[in-house]
Amino acid sequence: MNSTTLRFHWRLPHGGEIESTPLSVQARSNVIGLPDLERQIHFCRQAEQHGIDSLLTDFGFAKPDPLLLATALGLATEKIKFIVAYRSGLLSPASFVQQINTLSALINGRLSLNIVAGYSPQEQQAYGDFLSHDERYKRTDEFLSVCMSLWKKRDPVSFNGKYYKLENGVVSTPFISDQRTAPEIFIAGSSAAAQQLALQRATCWLRFADTPERIRSESLAILERGIDVGIRLSVISRASRAEALRAAAAVVASHKQNGSEKRFVRSTDSSSIQATYDLAENEWLNDYLWTGAVRYIGPTALALLGTPEEVASAVMEYRKAGVTQFILSGWPKLDEMIRFGRDVLPLIRHKEISAVSYQ
Repeated sequence: MNSTTLRFHWRLPHGGEIESTPLSVQARSNVIGLPDLERQIHFCRQAEQHGIDSLLTDFGFAKPDPLLLATALGLATEKIKFIVAYRSGLLSPASFVQQINTLSALINGRLSLNIVAGYSPQEQQAYGDFLSHDERYKRTDEFLSVCMSLWKKRDPVSFNGKYYKLENGVVSTPFISDQRTAPEIFIAGSSAAAQQLALQRATCWLRFADTPERIRSESLAILERGIDVGIRLSVISRASRAEALRAAAAVVASHKQNGSEKRFVRSTDSSSIQATYDLAENEWLNDYLWTGAVRYIGPTALALLGTPEEVASAVMEYRKAGVTQFILSGWPKLDEMIRFGRDVLPLIRHKEISAVSYQ
């Protein structure tokens, strides 16, 4: 068991979003495509007060640009950090580093990156990207190779790859941070291509949740390299287990009208999404891991369910499996985040201290 302090992040709600918006209906939503700064700034400030480390700003054609959104939110806050999601293939590496470094200067380095290769061929093609799943990961490897060379900033950067070419590249704006010379990089995905990219370029390998036992067995190569393991999942925590179960049933009832995500899952080339959808054949993976909303909302709806003590104990089981970072969601979004920070997080911190004292 390691002694690393666990870090808890939260997914920033989209504009106008109280509950979750399933992936299959985001494209036709008229609400989430616009920033909702008043509500989102309030969410950020509540996150600051309740012990949340960072907020994930999603990337997708149905959502505002995450770099611009993180800039606006970062200038309106003081402590909260942002995990900015972005995809290779849309900007040159030099232009991307210039934007990220500028953002770091504006918000005092309060950002990390979630570099994703894409999960929907249809969406990628809408951006003009026609590469296959594995080719997108190979391109992302080149993209990050150039970015990292620019962040090192020892000499002008020249690069001659399959997807990118650069000669004497220089970015004069440095990455500004009290602790790092380059941003932390989250690489998501459970495919062989994603894991290989994480081994080469990530500070944290990010994946959808599963049982601690399976995550441990699938993360050994990552952990042996000293790379963090993070998971994405949701939380349903209430004063009693009966209340948590009622809340879970209400989530399913409110999303059933959208229908199953089955058609969307068939169209994706993401092995992570498909694998998590398959897990939902069983409503319970163990005593605390509930899949009931996955088929209506998507893979991040796989949830820790129970009392604050039960949820905190479940988190510690993941800690034993090597997981040190969590990107969480919940329903309603603001209420669940506050509940987690107020009721669950203090129990986790106490358990962390106790676990260290027994080592």
